Amino acid sequence: MTAQNSATASTTIAATATDGSASASTSPGSAPGGAADPLPRGTLLAVLGVVCFSLTFPSTAWGLESFGPWSLVAVRSALAGLIACAFLLVGRVPLPERRHWVGLAVVAGGVVIGFPLLTTLALQTSTTSHAAVVVGLLPLTTATLAALRTGRRPSRTFWFAAVAGAVVVLGFTLQQSGGAVSQGDLYLFGALLVCAAGYTEGGRLARLMPGWQVIGWALVLCLPLMLVGSAVGLSLEPVHLNAHGVIGLVWVAAGSTFFGLYVWYRGMASIGIPKASQLQLAQPLLTLFWSVFLLDEILPLAAPLAAVAVLVCIAVTQRAKS
Repeated sequence: MTAQNSATASTTIAATATDGSASASTSPGSAPGGAADPLPRGTLLAVLGVVCFSLTFPSTAWGLESFGPWSLVAVRSALAGLIACAFLLVGRVPLPERRHWVGLAVVAGGVVIGFPLLTTLALQTSTTSHAAVVVGLLPLTTATLAALRTGRRPSRTFWFAAVAGAVVVLGFTLQQSGGAVSQGDLYLFGALLVCAAGYTEGGRLARLMPGWQVIGWALVLCLPLMLVGSAVGLSLEPVHLNAHGVIGLVWVAAGSTFFGLYVWYRGMASIGIPKASQLQLAQPLLTLFWSVFLLDEILPLAAPLAAVAVLVCIAVTQRAKS
């Protein structure tokens, strides 16, 4: 499992190539004897994961109608942690080795706490379409941190595409905010960094245990803190329950944070990282669609153009040689 966050990741929560290092033989999506699931089923699971991630931002916007930003993040993580705990117990999954807990703490800090919190704070002032374009840079950010973390040297083509994608996003944010980076954009850029760090460390751990267990144990690791945070947040921030707020909360907890990551890793194990990553390129555009369909947002022309440009840059990095 890995927002879109919550959010997306996404991307993702978005999950990237670094997350899929677990082999099919150790993944919950593997068939007995090491044979992969049939291609159509694996593709379907991966597509379902991308759809789940694409709904993270609109669901967060709905959740903010009923909850404050701090309580929303705490409650969503607590609910996801309880779900993960139940699955790990039912599956009788043994505790990770002691040497893995530091890495799990990095995953938890980046994916379970940092990304959902920063994107939720950003969505108080930014539209979901704006956030979708900025966070569309997450795969490139993750790949860059992974290259620094592992010492690999990607090709010049990779770095050219990475820089081009960053320039597109920076230009979009400046154009949308009148020539200055807004506070919401700072939150989103921070979310990119912490989530990419969590994905990178999760990719390393995914070589040693199934990816869904990585995010599962990260959620469980945060559970005590999130339960306390939920109690404090709900007591300090106003709560105005409505249908949108409840649906948004349930989705970001069960849909984006848990179920989306679960089916994503199963699909990725079946069809392989390259094919799955190409499917994930559609995530920002799907989020733009949901922002119009569910939130009645007016989409500026620059948003889809910037999203497509970023997707082209990501596609180039996917094909660039290391």
